[in-house]
Amino acid sequence: MKNLKKIINLFFCLLALCTSAQVHNKSWENITDQEEGSWFASDDAKEIAENVLLYQREIGGWPKNIQMQNPLSSDEKKNLIALKKDLNDITTDNRATYQEMVFLSKIYRQIPDERYKNAFLDGLNYLLTAQYENGGWPQFFPTPKGYYSHITYNDDSMVNILSILKEIKDKSDYFSIKPSDAILKKVEVAFNKGIDCILKTQYLQNGVLTAWCAQHDENSLLPAKARAYELPSLSGQESVNIVLLLMSIENPSKEIITAVEQAKIWFEKTKITGYKEVRIPIENSKKPEKILVKDSNAEPIWARFMNLDDNVPFFCGRDGIKKASYAEISQERRLGYSWYNNRAKKILNDYPAWKIKTDVWAKKVELEKNTVPKDEFNIIVAQDGTGDYKSIQEAINHSPAFPYRRISIKVKNGVYYEKVKIPEWNPSISLIGESKENTIITYDDYFNKINLGRNSTFYTQTFLVEGDDFIAQNLTIKNTSGPVGQAVALAINANRTLVSNCNILGNQDTLYLSGTDSKQYFSNCYIEGTVDFIFGKATALFENCTIHSLKNASVTAASTPEGIAYGFVFKNCKLTSEPKITDVYLGRPWRIYAKTVFINCDLGKHIKPLAWDNWSKTESEKTSFFAEYNCRGEGFQPTKRVLWSYQLNKIEAEKYTIENCMGTEFSKIIKETYLK
Repeated sequence: MKNLKKIINLFFCLLALCTSAQVHNKSWENITDQEEGSWFASDDAKEIAENVLLYQREIGGWPKNIQMQNPLSSDEKKNLIALKKDLNDITTDNRATYQEMVFLSKIYRQIPDERYKNAFLDGLNYLLTAQYENGGWPQFFPTPKGYYSHITYNDDSMVNILSILKEIKDKSDYFSIKPSDAILKKVEVAFNKGIDCILKTQYLQNGVLTAWCAQHDENSLLPAKARAYELPSLSGQESVNIVLLLMSIENPSKEIITAVEQAKIWFEKTKITGYKEVRIPIENSKKPEKILVKDSNAEPIWARFMNLDDNVPFFCGRDGIKKASYAEISQERRLGYSWYNNRAKKILNDYPAWKIKTDVWAKKVELEKNTVPKDEFNIIVAQDGTGDYKSIQEAINHSPAFPYRRISIKVKNGVYYEKVKIPEWNPSISLIGESKENTIITYDDYFNKINLGRNSTFYTQTFLVEGDDFIAQNLTIKNTSGPVGQAVALAINANRTLVSNCNILGNQDTLYLSGTDSKQYFSNCYIEGTVDFIFGKATALFENCTIHSLKNASVTAASTPEGIAYGFVFKNCKLTSEPKITDVYLGRPWRIYAKTVFINCDLGKHIKPLAWDNWSKTESEKTSFFAEYNCRGEGFQPTKRVLWSYQLNKIEAEKYTIENCMGTEFSKIIKETYLK
């Protein structure tokens, strides 16, 4: 009996060793590409997952050409932990980062370990962060050197990234890990920017669109050189999956349709027929020789490199000199590189069905345009496509300039991840959300991200208003960059602006109010931030608003111009804070003639007894005007205020009417709109 048990145990040990050997004999690519299933719940899969987590750098990406399935010694594990902060060699080349994210998704579906999910999301964040503003991606990030900084289609690097983003954006079930709605919006923006980059880099040859180079200059977008034998050219290899990606997009735009059609024509034009590549064994060599031979029955093939001006194939060795055939280059380069391929046959095979499908879609769009005319003064924005436009900015861009009557843009619930701008030539726009809680406009620019010099703050806003007579209702506008310095949520540089029942969320510099002698009115709004989170030179009246401090700092930083009667006026507002916040100033002078007044407000205990700060500008104590009247709450301690501030009397306070602060004409609009 004991011998039988020993035999059984030995059998299972041998079986485990055989299974493990089978896994480790596979390449990392084969492991990640295998179908999902129970193997991803096995001990072998879990061991590999630990390696994947170890190889991932803190920035979220992975180095390339790593066989993740290979066992690691304790010293190797220590070295990988020490490399976590290293920013070198992190890439999407040779399917790096892509393969690891695919593996993590497959194992997470079987074993919902939060570490796998977090690593996948860190990888996704790495891809989003690595994208250029023009939509492309470098081969290495964050330290690209030389040609690594080019926009890289080589070995399908950028197509692999966009494939990940597309599956996530489309909410398919390909990936088991689902990001938040806010991340989904970022993914959608990144994908659209990537497709736009593809369209812009399609090479124009004598006025005709053709294909793509393996890499394009990150600034000019023109075909660019990589290694010595990878000269600027049109690629019969990398262009294939670019086209297939474009063909996979549902309801494509005219630009996408044109790009596919022209690329298909180019592939038809450049195919090589009557030849095939064969391999002949070489004595004492593992690599067979490659030669091109005539074969009338051979399937079409395409050269990897073709001249930009005439599509003629060329070949290069390490000397970088073009040759007419690969027989003329060294054997090392001839055998060590893929010079011909037949990948484009899938485009030619799939094109007829794609063409029928897109023709149906195009006719439907044209029919809708002809039968359902838009009311340009009453516009609906809905992300699900049930409105006139899917994005807020698109609706604004299609609004009439200098209209004769007000334009109403109604926005359905959703998270709109976009920078929105109301230009000066688009006055009299009303932007009305379906609900304050669920109609959310968000972006995440901040000072150091913009990095345009000392005035970078004024480029960070999520929402910018330059058109006069703007109305906003039932919206949340936020800057989600976090406590990273100046990061504006809402910037208003316009006159007669009304904002009602809105959340305005950020940290430092949340709300910027500007414009020459402009009047801006806020009613029943919630505004939160940290340092100087309501600032600017406009005359602004806040009524029945909640002003919430997230840290010890100053609520306001007015820069009221000299001679202006009213600056920031808060009436019947409630000032609140996060727990443990105890040192908040009501305001300080951004410029020395600042004016800020609180009337009938409830001041929380977080307000400092002194209440006002001179910002180290002693002259402002004589030129600024900081005052209160009839306030209440633990933060209202009038006897402890700085000596250069004011406590208004009743007669003085009565001057702060809507008519006086906002002007007679604008106050009439306010009363008709908000105070019915």
